[in-house]
Amino acid sequence: MIGRRLILSGLFAGSALATQMPGRSLADDDAGAGRPSGRPIRGIDHVGLAVHDIEAATEFLRKGLGAKLIYETLKKGDAPQEGPDAERRLDLANGARITAIRMLRLGHGPGIELFQIEAPDQRAPARASDLGWQHIAVYSDDLDAALRRFEAAGGTALSRPQDMPSSEQGSGNRFCYARAPFGALVEFLTYPSPLPYEAETPLRRWTPPVVG
Repeated sequence: MIGRRLILSGLFAGSALATQMPGRSLADDDAGAGRPSGRPIRGIDHVGLAVHDIEAATEFLRKGLGAKLIYETLKKGDAPQEGPDAERRLDLANGARITAIRMLRLGHGPGIELFQIEAPDQRAPARASDLGWQHIAVYSDDLDAALRRFEAAGGTALSRPQDMPSSEQGSGNRFCYARAPFGALVEFLTYPSPLPYEAETPLRRWTPPVVG
């Protein structure tokens, strides 16, 4: 669902490194007064991406990232989501129309919800220096092959894979930013070696699991 009107350069497929407040533990947070037992948030369910052409975006995500179409919430040709009520509920610009919505699966992590949106004052995708959700990151065991596939489908690598910095460095730990044809920013990364931060905290960042 669209919580804010963000023409996203993307959103991330994995959680950022968790941090812990001094003197507190996750158990303390989970057991706060008046709160239900257990963690109230399991994790990221899906990420929304606004595009001009949902067919072209679906095809690129299929070829470039191996995404699979699961279902369509709003099919092309159905009555669009528009008008004052939709603008209020979804924080759309005046006159905006959502003409198609699809949910795609991307590997073994959060889904990508595509929105084909028309709007009179639609803005270009954000850059990494702009505010808001900045990019999605996809984990690959073969970074070079994943990047070749992305480029063959029409994406553009912004550099060649680089060594990961500081608390993420290790043998074979690399990353690279790339841009999809419709403007979304995608990070490719792999970290087969243990990350240095693991020696300093029991907390662990979420990593897509290896699935048979």
